[in-house]
Order: sequence, then C-alpha cells, then structure tokens
Amino acid sequence: MAVFLLHLIFLTNFLQGLAAQKPCSACGLNNVCSLNSNGRPTCACPKGFSLFDSNDPDGNCKPDFSPSCDEVYRKDQFDFNVVSDVDWPTGDYSSTDPSNEEDCKSSCLKDCFCAVAIYRSNKCWKKKLPLSSGQKDVSLNVTAFLKYRKGDHPPGNPPRCPPGGPPHFSGEIKHRQSLIIAGSALFGTSVFVNIVQSVVICFGIFLIITYKKKIRKVDLDGTSVETNVIRFKYNELVQATNRFKDELGKGAFGIVYKGVIGTNTVAVKKLDRMVQDSEREFRTEVNAIARTHHKNLVQLLGFCDEGEQRLLVYEYMSNGTLASFLFGNMRPSWSHRCNIAFGIAKGLSYLHEECSTQIIHCDIKPQNILLDEYYNARISDFGLAKLLLMNQSRTNTGIRGTKGYVAPEWFRNTPVTAKVDVYSFGVLLLEIISCRKSVEGNESGDEYGAILTDWAWDCYQGKRLDVLVENDSEALEDVKKLKTFVMVGLWCIQENPSLRPTMRMVIQMLEGVVDVKEPPCPSPVSISLS
Repeated sequence: MAVFLLHLIFLTNFLQGLAAQKPCSACGLNNVCSLNSNGRPTCACPKGFSLFDSNDPDGNCKPDFSPSCDEVYRKDQFDFNVVSDVDWPTGDYSSTDPSNEEDCKSSCLKDCFCAVAIYRSNKCWKKKLPLSSGQKDVSLNVTAFLKYRKGDHPPGNPPRCPPGGPPHFSGEIKHRQSLIIAGSALFGTSVFVNIVQSVVICFGIFLIITYKKKIRKVDLDGTSVETNVIRFKYNELVQATNRFKDELGKGAFGIVYKGVIGTNTVAVKKLDRMVQDSEREFRTEVNAIARTHHKNLVQLLGFCDEGEQRLLVYEYMSNGTLASFLFGNMRPSWSHRCNIAFGIAKGLSYLHEECSTQIIHCDIKPQNILLDEYYNARISDFGLAKLLLMNQSRTNTGIRGTKGYVAPEWFRNTPVTAKVDVYSFGVLLLEIISCRKSVEGNESGDEYGAILTDWAWDCYQGKRLDVLVENDSEALEDVKKLKTFVMVGLWCIQENPSLRPTMRMVIQMLEGVVDVKEPPCPSPVSISLS
C-alpha cells in the first residue's frame, strides 16, 4: 500500500511538472504571459483589457474601449495605465531613439493608432492592436503605457486567478490531493487499489493529451518548430470571415478573405488544397513569416492547420495592393510613390541581410505589395520564398515568379541568389516612376513600347524623362531625384547579376548617400523611342 502511495505521488509530481512546461506562446492576442510562484506560465489580460471569451483564460483579450481614427480623435480624452516589466516585443510599428518618458507618452497620445507605448533606456516603441507574444518579466526592465479613454473604464482589472495559479490547474491539484487522501483511507482491498490505479493512469493520459493540444506548434516536415503566432481552429475562422463571404483577392495558391477577430479586422488567406505543392507553400510561409518582424512586411497573426484546411491570418491592409494604387484612374503623387519605393527597398534589405535565415522572396510585383492606412508599403506573400542559411549564398531551384519581373538567370539553369529580388525590384521601381505596367499590349496604338524596361532605357538615353513620367509636373520639379531613381532602376535590371547592387546599396543610392554612376545598357536588345 505504501509503495502504491509513493507511485501515486510520483505520478502527481510528474503531471505537475508536465503542466509547468506549458509555453508562454499559448496566450492569445493582447494577452500577457507570466510565471507564477510555482514556476507555471499563466495568462492574464493587462490593465484596460478583458477576456473576449470568459471561458478561455488563455485566449484573446479585447480592449475596454476602441480608439478609432474614423471618429474625431482628441488626445485630452485619453490617459495611460502605467505597468512595469510588461512588453509585446513583436507589436511595434514605430520607434524613437533617443526619447524620454514624457515624449514617449505624448507621442502615443497624439497618435490615434497607438494603443501602447513601451519605454526603456531612452528609447520609445509605439504599438497598435492586435498585440501578440505578450510577456511579463522583471528582466525586461521596461515601462508600458497602456492607453485608455477617460471615464470609460477604471484603471486596472481585478485579478482573474488566485495566487496559486489558474483555476483549471488549481482544480487539478485539489483533485489529485483528494485521490491521495481517499487512497490512504481505503487501501484495504486489492480490488480498490486496482481501480484507483486505473483511474489515475486514465486521468494522467487525459492531461497529457490536453496539454499536447494546447501547445501552439506547427510541424514542418517532421520537425516541430515553435512560432509566436496564434493557432486558430477552422470553425473560428469560418465564423470570423462570415463563412468566407467577403473576398479581397485571389492568387495562384489561394483566395484572401476579409474577417473580424475580436475588434480587429484581419485578412484570411485560404490555401487551395487542389493546387500542387500548396502544403509546402503553407509550411514555407508560416516558417518564414513567423521569424520576421519589420514595419515594411505584412505581419502574420496566426494560422490554421486542421485536417486538410490550411489558412493564414494576416493583419488587414486597408488600402489594398500597390497594383490598384499605381494603375488606377488617378496618378498617385510623386512623394507617395517615392515613399513606397523606399519602404519596399527597406523590407527587401531586411529579408536579405537582417533575418537569421536569409529569405529570397522570388515574386516581387505590385500585387504582392500592400498599403496600410498611411500608404506605407508592406511586402506580402512569402509562399514562393526560398530560405537559405546565412552561410549560403545561392541556390539552384525551379523557375519561380511572374512574367515581366523574373530575372534572366532563372532561364539559364545558373545559381539563383538574392539578386533575383533586386531585378524584380528594379522593374517595380520603373513601374512606380512611370505608373505603367512592366508588360502592356499595344492594341490601342500606343506609341510607347510594350516592354517597360526597354522603353525606360531609351527614355534615359534620349534624355526624355518627361516622356517616361508623362509630364508629371511634381516629378519633373524634383528632376534630380527622378533621374537618380531611374538610374537605380536600370542598375537593378542588369542582365549580369554581379552588376546589380545589393538592396542595402539600393537604399543608399535612393537616399543620395552614395553617388549613382551612369548605368550601362541593361540588355543588348532595346526599342528605339519614336
């Protein structure tokens, strides 16, 4: 009897230890993970937030008010809850260095999109909803300013969990203690001992299965990889998209739908299971995007990997694609186009040189550049990306990309490097400058050539940049920058990859930090300007 009691206690301790391994990434959007006195991770909504589903303490939290830029925004209507050692490290969209606490708060207060400001070591980060990967840890040494509307909600939330831990863990511990007491009193017969053993084993198996279901991991080619994104159930996304009613766009690998999760609008990309290699596309995207965070990349908020369903949940970009922006009825302003070009270049430079795993996008085109509410460029769709370790410089692979943006080396069975993205960016830059597509038909009797890259070279050679921008007065008033941009675009589309600059060098040339030399003819074939 004593031996069985020791086994029972050992199993109880084992199950407690297993529960203690629950990862902090299990907390939902806007939630905060911390370790309690027993060393177990717990999730709790921060001040000014409450659970979206009161039955799911580890789930998403919603703000007790919604600061909207659609209404008249007055900063004097808002104040901050001040919280120490809490941060959402992946949620910032703007930073200021150097800064002080007052300037940090003031900057957030003036910004209707700012929900939280984080201050540490004379630096300020502004964050907007939704917030992911929240954590509370004294080692963070940060101060968080959580915005709230005066009078809507008293600062602070009552604690949701008793000091001993979350309710479901406390209940399990009490249940185990009851089993030990009952077992000690009734061990008089071997039949009861067998019954208790069976109950404990079944209970242990149940807890282990429940624990495994809660771990938010994605299995990539047989290797479990932790991600900092949320794993959604398929039914949750069916409800969020109103049964996939509002279609935003369609691509080669799936359709994108508009949805709402909590108070946040999202874009849900449903991958087509009938398309060959769509599962590989899904795994590549989750693996690639989960490791990236940059203001010029679209943020992945979550995914669904349930049965045959493969879906990705992105933040919603309210101003659509760059293609719609550039090729619509109204020509965008020159200043807007310049800012967009800078943003794309910075995003690509991050993918090529700043990620722990180098990412070659392989399909840079206007349809894969989205615009946020401020018309900032955000690179999307990493599904065609080829991942390389940092000590690798090139790869041989099948042709990827879209006609008009594909670098020549794809067709020559030669090693492919990050320079294929540089080529695509060069084509895209010329499109941004001219507001013309890279390849156009000539049915209307247009005097200009159908291939934009050839036509741009002829305009540059003939000193007819006014023709290239169709007499855009704003661009021609800034003719020095216009010429620089055209020259950079021509350097990027050189047939020889070794002549193309890196994206970091492209940024320096666009900013005027590095002088741009006269580019050679990018291709031996060009059209003559009429």
